[in-house]
Order: sequence, then structure tokens, then C-alpha cells
Amino acid sequence: MSNAKLAIGGVLVVAIAIVALLSIFTVRETEQALVLQFGQWKRTVQEPGIEFKWFWQNAQKFEKRVLSVDPNAEEVLLIDQKRILVDAFARYRITDPLRFFQTVRNETTFQNRFGNIMTSTVKEVVAQQALEDMLSDKRNTIMETIRDNVARESSGFGIEVVDIRIGRSELPEAVSETVYNRMRTEREREANQLRAEGGENARRIRATADRQQVEIVAEAQREAQVLRGNGDATRNSILGEAYGRDPEFFEFFRSLEAYRETFQEGTTMVLSPDSDFFRYFGDIGGIPSRRDTGAITPPTR
Repeated sequence: MSNAKLAIGGVLVVAIAIVALLSIFTVRETEQALVLQFGQWKRTVQEPGIEFKWFWQNAQKFEKRVLSVDPNAEEVLLIDQKRILVDAFARYRITDPLRFFQTVRNETTFQNRFGNIMTSTVKEVVAQQALEDMLSDKRNTIMETIRDNVARESSGFGIEVVDIRIGRSELPEAVSETVYNRMRTEREREANQLRAEGGENARRIRATADRQQVEIVAEAQREAQVLRGNGDATRNSILGEAYGRDPEFFEFFRSLEAYRETFQEGTTMVLSPDSDFFRYFGDIGGIPSRRDTGAITPPTR
């Protein structure tokens, strides 16, 4: 009898332990839970800690942290008839686990439904833009519009759309080569135009410089002639004044200058000894004495 009681007691202890284990669950800081009974909601647990439930109930846990949805890239026809691949991703947080459970049951189903909403919204908004807008600062405004539209359409899921970003937007491979060739042709045309304009500017600048050079040289030559004429006039005035004071000394000085300029570095001259050019050789007064031999002799006084 005692052995039977021990066995029954042991079974009861095991049963109580199993019931206790089935009635206790833990909610971490990053989790929130729904207590369900036969699929029906009983209560929501959003605070971390150890919680109790009936063993026939179950706890459905959901993340509190920010989660992500990253659907496949989609090809979009822009308003300027250019096709691009748009790869967008979203960040969201579950704020109402009960509504989330009632609408989509689990995160896998939500990923599919939310991904479809986001893809259609991205296509709708991006299709109204031009390629230039997608590559400019307007890109941020486009992403904000997509985020607001998606948040409005997914408000019934019990989530908060934290952000939606366009990771990349690029041309499809089939279109890239055509666009690249068109861009290269356009850049070559612009380069040729700039080169032609540069050549025209260079010729215009060169012509202006040549004209200014001619004008400057002509002006300099004119001023030089004026200065040379003024100098000659001043020299002639000085020489005239000197000649008026002492004509004999002036003639003597002019002859000495002529000798200095003539007899340089072995200059050879064939002149008659009684030439007027040598008149100061015979006498300082310029009166040569001649002999029959034609030699120049010193003057007698």
C-alpha cells in the first residue's frame, strides 16, 4: 500500500511540475506577448518578467525592436520614359501586438502583405518623377512621400513605420549601354562646342593682343621720334651756342671727334696730305704748311 501511495505521490508531483512549467513563461526586454486561449485573446503582456497563465493557454511573442522589410528590386518607368531599378527597404516596429496578430497572425504573413503595399507605393510615387529628380536632393522628399503613403495604408496592422529608404536606383542592364552611349555623345558634343568657343576666344584675344602690340609699338616709336627730335634740337641749340661763342674751338673739337671716329682699330684711309681733313695735323690753328714733297710740316710762327 505504501508503495502505491508513493507512486501516486510521485505522479502527482510530476504532474504538478509539468503544469507549473506549462503555466509559466518569460518575457524578455525585447519582447511583448499575447496570452491566447484556443486562439482567442485573453491579455497582452508588454513588460519584461516572469508571467503566469493557465496550462491550456499559450503565449504568442512578438518583437519590440525595429524590424526590416526588404522586398526585391522593381523596374519602374519614370515620367521621362526612362526605366530604372529601384531597391527600397523599410524599418518598422510592432506597437499593437493584438491588432498585429488579428490582421496578419505572424511576421511572415506581414512581410508579404507589407512588402506588396510598399512595392506598389514605391512604383506609384517614383513613376511620377524624372531620372534627374532621383539623382538630386529631391530624393529625400520622394522617400518621405513614400514613407507617409505606406504608413497610411498599413495603419491597420498595428505597426509604426519608422523609415523607408531607397537603397539604390540604377538603370537596367539592357538600357545602361544605350544611356551611356547617349551621354557620351552628348558630352563629346559639349566638349567640341567648348573647344570651338575656346578657339574663337583664343583668336579674338590673340588679335586684340596683336592690335595692342602694334598700337603700343607705334606709340613708343612716335614718342621716341619726338624725344629724339627734341634731343637733336637741344643738341643743335647747344652746339650752335658753343659755335657762336668760339667758332675756331668748335671747328677744332668737331675735327677731333671726326679723328676719333675715323681712326679706330687700324682704319685705313687714302687721302691727300693737303686734304682739309688733316688741317689740324700741321697746325693747331688749322693752317697746314706744305712742302714740295707733300709732307706735313709743323707750322712756323
